[in-house]
Amino acid sequence: MKRYQLMMALLASLLFLTEGMQAKITLPAFFSDGMVLQQQSSVAIWGNSDKKKQKVTIKTSWNQKKCATITDELGQWKVRVETPVYGGPYSIEVSDGETVTINDVLIGEVWLCSGQSNMDMRVGGRYSDPVIGSLDAIVTSENPEIRMFMVGSKMTSAPLTDCEGIWQEASSETVPDFSAAGYFFARKLNEVLRIPVGIIHASYGGSRVEAWMSKEAIEPYKDLEDVHNASILYNGMLSPVVGYGIRGCLWYQGEANVDAPDLYTQLFPSLVNDWRKKWGMGELPFYYAQIAPFNYNKGEGKGKNSAYLREAQTACLKLIPSSGMIILTDIGDARTIHPMEKEAVGNRFAYMALGRTYGKKGFPTTGPLYKSMQTEGNKITLSFDEMGKGLTTYRQQLTGFEVAGEDKVFHPANARFGKDAQTVIVSSPEVEQPVAVRYAFKDYIKGTLYNMSGLPASSFRTDNW
Repeated sequence: MKRYQLMMALLASLLFLTEGMQAKITLPAFFSDGMVLQQQSSVAIWGNSDKKKQKVTIKTSWNQKKCATITDELGQWKVRVETPVYGGPYSIEVSDGETVTINDVLIGEVWLCSGQSNMDMRVGGRYSDPVIGSLDAIVTSENPEIRMFMVGSKMTSAPLTDCEGIWQEASSETVPDFSAAGYFFARKLNEVLRIPVGIIHASYGGSRVEAWMSKEAIEPYKDLEDVHNASILYNGMLSPVVGYGIRGCLWYQGEANVDAPDLYTQLFPSLVNDWRKKWGMGELPFYYAQIAPFNYNKGEGKGKNSAYLREAQTACLKLIPSSGMIILTDIGDARTIHPMEKEAVGNRFAYMALGRTYGKKGFPTTGPLYKSMQTEGNKITLSFDEMGKGLTTYRQQLTGFEVAGEDKVFHPANARFGKDAQTVIVSSPEVEQPVAVRYAFKDYIKGTLYNMSGLPASSFRTDNW
């Protein structure tokens, strides 16, 4: 009997030791079944083990190669694996004594989309605001090549290393609750490139740009009024995904910063520069949406004209290398800050990425941007970049222009196209010698000027009054 008890005790001890020797591997939420890895690149995969100085081995099924590393003093580890041209599904085995297998892995194009409520707006609608065409988009959404990951909403005072979320295939059950701008972007990219697309969504309604800046990026701006909310969304929602292999970023934010357009030209470039440093990918493509016109001041003339924030966003094009701005002057709504035409937003992001990142030719990637003016008598002729094959109004009246003389008083202007619709000529019977022009430079206005590809012109002013 004693011998039996001794043997059982010894066996239990051996089992205990064996279990203790087998380290437990853990991975962040986004390294999971159904994920998409950026094609033809060196992508990082990382995680934790409950053992320090433990060997961790990664095996990728697309090339049957193994790579290994050793955990640090905290049990943390990171490896880089080379990805092939798009394809899949594949699997990845991660082992530190016990093996974790990630299945149904696709290789394709991966993008991050972030911002505030207009990026957060779901395909099925949100905040009591609908999305035009949502039902058709939802019922036709079945596509295993589009994978979506939504980072769980969280504000924290210190950077996190993991987040809540799962990868989901596009379907009528998953698409309604995903970012509309993000989904429509991914759908168009997949349609044109015919390869898998992964879209990671990390947005928060009502958020200021400061909330998405890291502690290091916000440090030079200690005097911010809202400094207590700085970095809280970077820490809680962006920090966990920093380093995940992506092709580029999409950004739709600015409505919460209309009160400080001059500061935005400092904060936003700082954010982009910091994100690029954190990813270590040089001039990572960064495409952003100019906010749509909206009646922020409710016609009372109080507060800041949001056209100044749109102007600040346009100025950022020259401050941020490898950036681009989609324009939304035609889809604003006086009654809601959330434009309903989110398919247009996603598609315009896609046109920009297709032209500037993927090298597609033959079309402009954004709408007309003011270039220069020439005065002759009581008329001013305006020239534009990003015209494509010319300018148009799509049979609308060309409105939204104002001119001013030396008295700096603006008057509504008559506007018409110049020769071959390559310029716009403006004048006003109230202004004999015009010196400045403004277009769509209102809190809320409906833009009427487009290029022939259907992309609207940005609001602008030629003065600095």
